[in-house]
Amino acid sequence: MTLESMEPGDWNGDDDVLAALGRDGLTYLVWGADWCGDCREQLPAFAAALDAAGVPADRIEQFPVDDDKQGEGVDAYGIEFIPTVVVERDGEEIARFVEEEPEGIAAYLSDRIAAADADEAPANADD
Repeated sequence: MTLESMEPGDWNGDDDVLAALGRDGLTYLVWGADWCGDCREQLPAFAAALDAAGVPADRIEQFPVDDDKQGEGVDAYGIEFIPTVVVERDGEEIARFVEEEPEGIAAYLSDRIAAADADEAPANADD
């Protein structure tokens, strides 16, 4: 099942955001509902950013929830608010957006993806 609110809308972001979102090995898990105002407002721009970053559809999983915010994966991932977007690398969560932040979903997650990449970078042997 898919979310109509994940149809790409308008997005005006920068290349750093696109580079982070488009990194190999990332999977995006998106919980939302088409009845949800926050989802209708935020998800189209996020979908447009994923599209602009070249993220293939098979790396974007959509999980619609009902009026009680119940649905597939809700309990397993501890979903309480929507939209929620979890970013995984090799099955491990590296970033999470929950409901609302001052910047959009794409920018918020790109900062956390970059931080996760920095944490995984090997230490310089000369240090």
